[in-house]
Amino acid sequence: MSFRSSDRNSESPEHREQDRLYNPYKELQVPIQNLYKLPTSPEFLFAEESLHQRRSWGENLTFYTGIGYLSGSIAGASYGLVPGVKAIEPSDTIKLKVNRLLNASGHSGRTWGNRLGVIGLMYAGLESAIVAVRDEDDLWSSVGAGLGTGAIYRAARGVRSAAVAGAVGGLAAAAAVAGKHAVKRYLPI
Repeated sequence: MSFRSSDRNSESPEHREQDRLYNPYKELQVPIQNLYKLPTSPEFLFAEESLHQRRSWGENLTFYTGIGYLSGSIAGASYGLVPGVKAIEPSDTIKLKVNRLLNASGHSGRTWGNRLGVIGLMYAGLESAIVAVRDEDDLWSSVGAGLGTGAIYRAARGVRSAAVAGAVGGLAAAAAVAGKHAVKRYLPI
């Protein structure tokens, strides 16, 4: 609704009050939280589900794969800037320089992102399977998943490479879990 300045001054306050939009909560002198009684805690279908403070396997899969791809893409793009800068020639125009940088960082970012995304996918699947079989979510589940992920990822390069990658994966998972516990204990977030 539009008003002309002469109409606005000539109208009475009661008439202007009638032209305002309707607010259905105006006469309810109650806070909206009391009106609907919405729960603040997560809802579970079964009581057993509420005892486990853990993400589901699907959430784990999505989380680890997404974090792996995103961090790999960022790290790869940062790494790819170096060859992109080295490939620039003094006679290049600005458009060509930007194109070289974007191509180099995009290529390595995509490659690293895919690699770390696949590692996150394998880790999440193995960790969820180990937790489902053992029915415990502890340090050893994460270490076993890291060990298996490293071994599977490098299995095509031979037994020795798979063993080394498995050991590195297990150590990385143990370090990540230990770091998580240290942060929870010493940093009140």
